[in-house]
Amino acid sequence: MEEKNTLTKEHKPYKQLVINATTHETRVALLEDGNLAEIFIERGDISDISGNIYKGRVQRVLPGMQAAFIDIGLGQAAFLYAGDVLRENHLDMEEVLENGPGYEEEQELEPYEKKEERENRKVPIEELLKEGQEIMVHVAKSPLGTKGARVTSHISLPGRFLVLMPNSDHVGISRRIEDEGERLRLKETVARSKNGKYGYILRTAAEGVDEEKLLYEMSFLNNLWGNIQKKFMNVSAPCLLHQELSVTLRAVRDLLIREADKLIIDSRRGHGSILNFLDIIMPSLKDSVELFEGNEPIFDVYNIEVDIARALKRKVWLKSGGYIVIDHTEALVAIDVNTGKYVGKQNHNLEETILKINMEAVKEIAYQIRLRDIGGIIIIDFIDMEKRPNQEKVYKALMEALKKDRSKTNVLPMSEMGLIEMTRKRVKKPLSRMLCEPCFYCEGEAYLLSKQSICYNIYREVLRYGQDVTLGKLSLRVHPDIAELLHGEENHIIQTLEEKIARQVIIYPSPLFHLENFEINEVFLQ
Repeated sequence: MEEKNTLTKEHKPYKQLVINATTHETRVALLEDGNLAEIFIERGDISDISGNIYKGRVQRVLPGMQAAFIDIGLGQAAFLYAGDVLRENHLDMEEVLENGPGYEEEQELEPYEKKEERENRKVPIEELLKEGQEIMVHVAKSPLGTKGARVTSHISLPGRFLVLMPNSDHVGISRRIEDEGERLRLKETVARSKNGKYGYILRTAAEGVDEEKLLYEMSFLNNLWGNIQKKFMNVSAPCLLHQELSVTLRAVRDLLIREADKLIIDSRRGHGSILNFLDIIMPSLKDSVELFEGNEPIFDVYNIEVDIARALKRKVWLKSGGYIVIDHTEALVAIDVNTGKYVGKQNHNLEETILKINMEAVKEIAYQIRLRDIGGIIIIDFIDMEKRPNQEKVYKALMEALKKDRSKTNVLPMSEMGLIEMTRKRVKKPLSRMLCEPCFYCEGEAYLLSKQSICYNIYREVLRYGQDVTLGKLSLRVHPDIAELLHGEENHIIQTLEEKIARQVIIYPSPLFHLENFEINEVFLQ
């Protein structure tokens, strides 16, 4: 098992971006060795507005929550915490990194301000904002369910090699650039050439890039920021000031140049747009872009539709015969590991059997969390293991498997009850929220009343209704499954009712009825 893990770690997967672009929806799939690793979806609505910059108006200030609601022109007001309000031209770099740009959640900067100093700068929200005040905000998290977008006034503008921080003079650099000489060269280049008022983050893609390209992007981002400021002065709130790149061009900027080996797209228009974009930022990569012209849908050719369908299922089977169950609740996501059909090998004891399933589950859990884009609090219930070293193996395996994930995760060691608690940064809707909606039958409860319970509810309701009936029969309209039950196994309910109310009850199956719904009416005698 250990040898296999080592091999996996050393192996560099072949990565492809497969893009299905239509007029109403664009889907970007990141494949690793032919397997779907991540999926990004953009539709003609406002479901993903992260990265956009707005001129908003303060609707309400909430001193008790140290936050404010900001009208940015959407159906829901955006939420702004006091800690995200820009003041005295300072920028909390930790907040910027937490809400950082694009797909690349990897920057790590040296702290330029001690934590105690930041604590001392805390100012009550009511002293920072007033109702009706106009403010520039950057969307850190898109709306999710009933929650509006989370915004910050700490603006950041991501480019290919740099991220411009207009309200800071700090220069930071991605931790993935490990060579100290290169780190020093890049920081000195930017520090020497930057406008004194602005700060920058050097992204991973900046490694090895010559000074001319860095200066060109600095100039481009500075001009972009200048145009945003001019627009802010000339428009009334609420108004969109700057829109982040489309999902296709973000994939090119953040994935193709740094990670993927090839990009295939099925839209001629999208193909041209990508080539034009690469002409500006990196012409040498144009040969990596291919136009798909096959007759079969591109996602079918790469077997992506099957993987997406599997990523929406509650139960995921493991190769051994075990399985994991993924349940979303309001507060957290619970993942349960089960032995299923796996009974172990003849020479394995119970502990070895459980360890094998848990180790297999670790890889699948990390994969599903990343693919489904599950965020927030995640509780993983592994099968109980008695030996502490085995618990440590599972924990370390999970930490290793999560290294592929660009989203920030924090994992606690396994508890005595066999639980691992972790958090994963949530920026946008998980795949299930993007592609699904709550069941209109159970309203998201995932349960319906049993047919027998419905029959007993009908009994009680007819009994109440029958007290007021003086003439005629009663008609009972129900779902066909309930009608069949009342005519069959539960026929005694109808017989008892007819005896008690001294009226005939006629059952009518109604296919349009919800399983739990029924209708009682009096039928007058002719």
